[in-house]
Amino acid sequence: MEVNDNVIQTVDYSELLRQDVSRLMTPLKEYHAIYAPLFGRREHREHSEFYLQGLLSPDMERKSIEPMVLHLKGADENAVRAVQQFVGEGNWKDDPIRKRHWQEVEKTLGEDDGVLMLDGSDFPKQGNHSAGVKRQYCGQLGKRANCQAGVFAGYASSKGYTLLDSGLYIPEVWFGEDYKDRREKCRIPEDVRFQTKNELAWEMIDGIIGEGTLRFRWVTGDEAFGCDTWLLDQIASQGRWYFMEVPINTQIWIHRPETTIPPWSGRGAKPKVPRLLEGEPAPNRVDAIAGFLSADCWSRHTIKEGAKGPIVADFAAFRVNNVRNGLPGSEVWLILRRDVMTGEVKFYLSNAPAETELTTLVRISGMRWPIETCFEDGKQMLGMGDYEVRSWIGWNHHMTLCMLAHHFLVRLQLEFKKNL
Repeated sequence: MEVNDNVIQTVDYSELLRQDVSRLMTPLKEYHAIYAPLFGRREHREHSEFYLQGLLSPDMERKSIEPMVLHLKGADENAVRAVQQFVGEGNWKDDPIRKRHWQEVEKTLGEDDGVLMLDGSDFPKQGNHSAGVKRQYCGQLGKRANCQAGVFAGYASSKGYTLLDSGLYIPEVWFGEDYKDRREKCRIPEDVRFQTKNELAWEMIDGIIGEGTLRFRWVTGDEAFGCDTWLLDQIASQGRWYFMEVPINTQIWIHRPETTIPPWSGRGAKPKVPRLLEGEPAPNRVDAIAGFLSADCWSRHTIKEGAKGPIVADFAAFRVNNVRNGLPGSEVWLILRRDVMTGEVKFYLSNAPAETELTTLVRISGMRWPIETCFEDGKQMLGMGDYEVRSWIGWNHHMTLCMLAHHFLVRLQLEFKKNL
């Protein structure tokens, strides 16, 4: 990974994959050996190594199971069925493998100032037989379509980036009686309950924090996560700093208003909930604040080095009070980022400490994009969207192996740089 002034550069892994596959087999075997005991049965260990090799094979147009087998083993229907069973029905557990994966990410990329990135990635699907499939907004297509929706956590530091965890979003309708047969056919466990995408995201964050093996300080995400005050407060309660994009109608107070506990009337329970003092101002929308900023409130900064040169934007940052249940909450940063070409302004909230420097906030504003690059790498080179399994367990198995494949490339790239 190329690093310039603490800015991660986009890395093209295609050159690594264009090498003779046999040259990658020794490091791949060594890498797979880290996880092999967690697959349990000998057949599962063998199939997992084969599947990683298939995902990493450079000259395959589609990396679903049949093309993998044909490419690496020849026409072998028994092998196809065996690998299909391994991915779609295998009783090996994803959680222990992912937890070990976090340990390995710590070794390769871990930093105290690490960033946990949240994002969704969707997978268009034909038919209605795959777990959680529904007509819903599909980010990959940019419109409503039949698809499966995934929620992902990634990790970025000055050393590089990779994926950490994933969860398949199961729409609420799937938990109705009408979907009982589909849930059984898709092998959705009985203890799986409906969770919003943000609840899935928090479950991943909480799990990574609880495991305690991977250092990170920041959590980033787009508006879908930033508009959820529950999620932001959960992150803050664990001592992490969020840096979240928020919608333009997000409300804040520029100056903390005065509140009071209403006097007791002498009847019933004594009031405990504060309210705004009469005459205190209402909160402001963040886009209204952008409108009255003077020119000297803005400063121009380089966010990162792009393929066509440095990417710059104008920034302004202020300490404000967030809004919770119509009342002033905690003091946070409001960060505004203005596109120098179009003038478009994006808004972010962060609970980073008051002494945090603007240059740090600028840097973190550019630390959400690497997860999108992970998705591009995964879908274009590692078959992340090529799976043809329909089960809940199959989706999770496939994503686990894709994450391991991506991290293998990260390790390989870092090792390559060391030897230069």
